Amino acid sequence: MADTKVIVGMGTCGLSAGAQDTYDRLEELLAESPDAHLGGTGCIGMCYREPLVEVRQGDTRTIYGDVDPDLAERIVREHVQGGQVLDDHVAYSMGPEGERGGTEKDFHILQKRIVLRNCGTLDPENITEYEQAGGYQALKKALTEMEPDEIIGTVKDSGLRGRGGGGFPTGLKWSFAAGYKADRKYVICNADEGDPGAFMDRSILEGDPHAVLEGMIICGRAIGASFGYIYCRAEYPLAIRRLQLAIASAREKGYLGQDIFGSGFDFDLKIKQGAGAFVCGEETALIASIEGQRGMPRIRPPFPAEAGLWGKPTNNNNVETYANVPWIIANGAEAYTEYGTEKSPGTKVFALAGKVKHGGLAEVPMGTTIRDLVFKIGGGIKEDREFKAVQMGGPSGGCIPAELSDTPVDFESIPATGAIMGSGGMVVMDDATCMVEIARFFLDFTQDESCGKCTFCRIGTLRMLEVLTRITQGEGEEGDIEKLGRLGEQIKEASLCGLGQTAPNPVLTTIRYYKDEYEAHIADHSCPAGSCAALVDFHIDPEKCVGCTLCAKNCPVDAITGEPKKPHVIDNDKCVRCSKCITSCNFGAVYKR
Repeated sequence: MADTKVIVGMGTCGLSAGAQDTYDRLEELLAESPDAHLGGTGCIGMCYREPLVEVRQGDTRTIYGDVDPDLAERIVREHVQGGQVLDDHVAYSMGPEGERGGTEKDFHILQKRIVLRNCGTLDPENITEYEQAGGYQALKKALTEMEPDEIIGTVKDSGLRGRGGGGFPTGLKWSFAAGYKADRKYVICNADEGDPGAFMDRSILEGDPHAVLEGMIICGRAIGASFGYIYCRAEYPLAIRRLQLAIASAREKGYLGQDIFGSGFDFDLKIKQGAGAFVCGEETALIASIEGQRGMPRIRPPFPAEAGLWGKPTNNNNVETYANVPWIIANGAEAYTEYGTEKSPGTKVFALAGKVKHGGLAEVPMGTTIRDLVFKIGGGIKEDREFKAVQMGGPSGGCIPAELSDTPVDFESIPATGAIMGSGGMVVMDDATCMVEIARFFLDFTQDESCGKCTFCRIGTLRMLEVLTRITQGEGEEGDIEKLGRLGEQIKEASLCGLGQTAPNPVLTTIRYYKDEYEAHIADHSCPAGSCAALVDFHIDPEKCVGCTLCAKNCPVDAITGEPKKPHVIDNDKCVRCSKCITSCNFGAVYKR
């Protein structure tokens, strides 16, 4: 049992699954075992198997999945103390020779972890562990061995492009801010992750906050900035707490503050908590929010590189972009270009959500196909249903159909489908998903989050939402599809910022690939996916119904009748389509048609 570490995944996903109870039980069990040390870490990506517990002995790592307090007791008794691995519960293992095993080894096969290199490995609240893994050595190199233009040149040569969705070359962006003269410059980290189904930035900040700080400080040196802000949404309390700890410990160690590494370079930063406005993901709205103004975009030029925060030259990148920088400086631009494609080098972190079996976080080389992400890493579709589409780019992204699943994920191929890369959220859909309702759902989100500054965005998205709502309620009219297309193109053309310019994407892409579903809703008043409640009837299969009466007891409008132990019947004139009959039936007798 010598030199044994027991590590619990204490990211938000783990805590939500009960990791705190598991940790507390392990703490009790290991209290009298001086050779075993208990610790915490961030998310390793296998969110679908949380809580995760790792037993690390030398170069051997054994990660157990779905660990409740009872299984934790077995792990301590049989593995930690008895030396016997619980094979049936091993999710992932790595040996000293790099061999991999466990039920979830396929989840990791295609991955290359650069941004996530420390997530799920190090204690994010312990700066010493980050240092032992080479942390802040890239900063030392940048400050003591490189000139600012060399730093920018290295980032340019790496081909790193902004991972927040725009894909703009990072080194070029830094060079713009470096080129303007001012008495003060700023570095901003956009951690205002607001896309439904996206949790990449949160997991990085919770699992490896020092990598983001190090990247920001290097950027500050490159462009001549002395202060930075991390704009993090207040809905990420754990990420904010770990950032606060990281900033305090970095100051204590001398990585923040004055004369860092004796180089004469001064840099410090602070956290600004966002209030949940989706539009503040747009950099000029974000800057306005930091300044204490209402978060609304402004016309560009001038761009923030020339006149950003308080009118000073400012560089803004997202969490993932900054987290790449220390690795690039430490390993060189050429090493980074070994991964990905010629025009989209490096890796990309994706959040897999929706109807995929293995929901979680994965980092793969650019150019990996959608199919590989969904089936090889994501494990395929829940209940083995048919794969229908994937939503990429968040609510402003687009729906890519299954027939295009061999599309490489990069900054050239994804826009060609009508979608956008976005920050990396991927919402997977099966054949029970109505694409018209999906378009309505995402447009409802962006319409609600519109700041209202642009007429086309404020009113145009509302008109589109009204049309989509009518269609999903069986009140669609001839010409609605064409009306949605015209409105969508006008909104894209006339809106000021990225929110309005991309808000119609879910509608336009679903019309492009699933026009037949729109036509069925309008002409036949039917929903092919059986999803839109107003367009389906509920029935009970008399062959399956045993007359248990549960459906009748749970019906809020008394629309179900029948005698005990005999098949029941639903009166669809009374039915309000709440689906409680389906969820309460234990025999699969209730269905929609």
